[in-house]
Amino acid sequence: MVLYLIGLGLGDEKDITLKGLEAIQRCALVFLEHYTAVLAADTDPNAGEGACTEGAGKRRLEALYGKPVVVADREMVESQAEMIIGRAKEENVAFLVVGDPFAATTHHDLLLRAAEEGVRVETIHNASIMNAVAQTGLQLYQFGQTVSLCFFRDNWRPDSFYPKVLVNTQANFHTLCLLDIKVKEQSFENLAKGVKVYEPPRYMSIRTAIEQLLEVEEKRQEKAYTRDTKAFGVARLGQASQQIVSGTLAELLDVDFGAPLHSLVLAAPELHELELAMFEYWHWDKVARGAKRKAERVQREAREAAELAERLEKMKAEDAARPAAAPRSTVPKAKAPVKASASAPVVAGKDDSDDDDGAVMEPLF
Repeated sequence: MVLYLIGLGLGDEKDITLKGLEAIQRCALVFLEHYTAVLAADTDPNAGEGACTEGAGKRRLEALYGKPVVVADREMVESQAEMIIGRAKEENVAFLVVGDPFAATTHHDLLLRAAEEGVRVETIHNASIMNAVAQTGLQLYQFGQTVSLCFFRDNWRPDSFYPKVLVNTQANFHTLCLLDIKVKEQSFENLAKGVKVYEPPRYMSIRTAIEQLLEVEEKRQEKAYTRDTKAFGVARLGQASQQIVSGTLAELLDVDFGAPLHSLVLAAPELHELELAMFEYWHWDKVARGAKRKAERVQREAREAAELAERLEKMKAEDAARPAAAPRSTVPKAKAPVKASASAPVVAGKDDSDDDDGAVMEPLF
């Protein structure tokens, strides 16, 4: 029997690989991990930031697979992993993960627990934010440590991510910021009371992430980034409604990125020329900046044309002021004809035209 860890990719239910789909067809039980990421069908791109239509993705997966799918929340995966592994001892089990199975450490823990129980584990990979973020135009090998940003609370404002961002900035590396997801979680009050009442799903927006980043920078003041730091906001990457927008952190505060999931990339201080071109390509004010660059190019070309015309006029004036030289004849001077003696034989290769004195050649014999 096998426990399959299967990546679903970033788009919709059709992003699963053929190998992954074939594995699901062999499984008696299918779990869908539902706390490190959500399916595209579970978000409504027309409902604004933080919107979620939970359950739609599960139904679409079941329609495609032709079998029921069990939603596995954080509590089930972290507290009841033995149940999942126990079933895998008796029959094939699929554990589905949006993106790639190993983008979250929880899934490594599941693999290790299964190995301890003697359960065979097979992994089927797929695209994740960790590699698809290259669509921004930033070079993947120029990324430093990835950081996670958690929602601030009144009395808890974590900044443990800050030293990592500072190291990346000092090394001229980009920083991928993964934004907080709260799915089926309890408030501190309900946890204290032992009441199993769950909070509504919450997904951190790029605007909230930037506000929190700037608050921490104001407190730390070590210049890991500033309001003028170049950045890329990424929403619903890999989906039909995906959105990538570049600008400074201050500029991105005013961009509406729509429904989750969101990610944020802090660009390195110095960018490669191709990265700079892609920054312009995704820029929030792309049309205006493009028109400005075109106007600057037209002005530059006009200035260069005027400078060239001025140089040509100067050269003409210098030629006109130069004293006229005496005319030189281009007709070659004619040589006098040479008369050869009738008694003298003609020697092959001898040019009589060189004998200007008219002397008669002596016979050779």
